[in-house]
Amino acid sequence: MKRFALCLLCLLLVGTLIVANGRSSANGLSLFGTAAASPVERLVPKVLAVRPHDKLAFTEGLLLHAGALYESTGYYGQSTLRKVDLQTGKVLQQVPLQSIYFGEGLALAGNRLVQLTWREQAAFVYDVDTFALLGTFAYFNEGWGLCFDGSQFFQTDGSHNITARDPKTFQVIRQLAIQYDGSFVESLNELECAGDSLYANVWHTDHILRIDKQTGRVIAEIDASGLLAPKETCEAGTEGVLNGIAYDAQRDTFWITGKLWPWIFEVRFVPRPPTQPVQPAISPTPCDRSGG
Repeated sequence: MKRFALCLLCLLLVGTLIVANGRSSANGLSLFGTAAASPVERLVPKVLAVRPHDKLAFTEGLLLHAGALYESTGYYGQSTLRKVDLQTGKVLQQVPLQSIYFGEGLALAGNRLVQLTWREQAAFVYDVDTFALLGTFAYFNEGWGLCFDGSQFFQTDGSHNITARDPKTFQVIRQLAIQYDGSFVESLNELECAGDSLYANVWHTDHILRIDKQTGRVIAEIDASGLLAPKETCEAGTEGVLNGIAYDAQRDTFWITGKLWPWIFEVRFVPRPPTQPVQPAISPTPCDRSGG
C-alpha cells in the first residue's frame, strides 16, 4: 500500500511539472523547454540605392510587382492607387478614390490589388493590369496596413493586433497580438510580408519591426532614422513619417520610403554596428514643425 501511494505521488509530481513547463505565457508563446525568448535583434538599413519619390504622395501602402512600384496614397480628396516607375518616380498609371475615402494599405493577391480605406470599412479590389474595379470587401475595424503572403492577407488597424484574413472572402481567420519583450506594441501601420516574417512600420517613429507571423513576437527592431537630410525631414512636416515597405524577392532587398518623402531607398537590413548609438523610437525634432 505504501509503495502504491509513493508511486501515485510520483505520478502527480511529474504531471505537475509537465503542466507547468508546457503552459503558455500571457503572449501565447510556449514555455516548454525554454528558459526565455530569444533577444530582439537590433538592425539598421544598409542603403544600396536611392530613387526619386513623389514628395506630394502621402504613402499608405507600397509593393513591388514586375519591376514597378504600386502605391496607395491617403488624405480625403487626394487618395489614389498608382503604378510608379521605380527608376524615375514617374506615375505611370493612376486612379483616384472618391473624396469620401482615405486610401490605406495595399496588397497583391494573384492578379488582384486590394486597397484598404481608413475608417470607411471598405477594401477595393482592382485588376492589377487595368486598375478596373472588380469588387469591394467589407470589414469592421480601421484599415491601416495590408500584405499578402501567398495564402492569406495580414492587416493592421493601428492597434497592437494584426488580423489574418481569407484571400477570397476577406473574413477573419485569426488574430495576432504583437508583443515586444512581453509588452504590446501599438500603432502598427504599413505592412509587408516576406518569408516567415511580417515587417511593420510603427506610426510616428523611425522604426520598423520584424514579426514572427506565427506567434506575433517581435524578433527584430530596425532603426531607420537618418535616411532623410534634416532639411528634407523639415519639409516633409509633422506627418511626413517613415511609412512604406516593399520587398524585392528576387534581390532579397527592401524598398522603404515615407509619407511626403522625396526619395525611396533600396536597403538590406543588417546588424547594428556596436559603436552606433541606439536612437529613440521617436527621433528628436530637427526643426520647428509648428507650421505643419
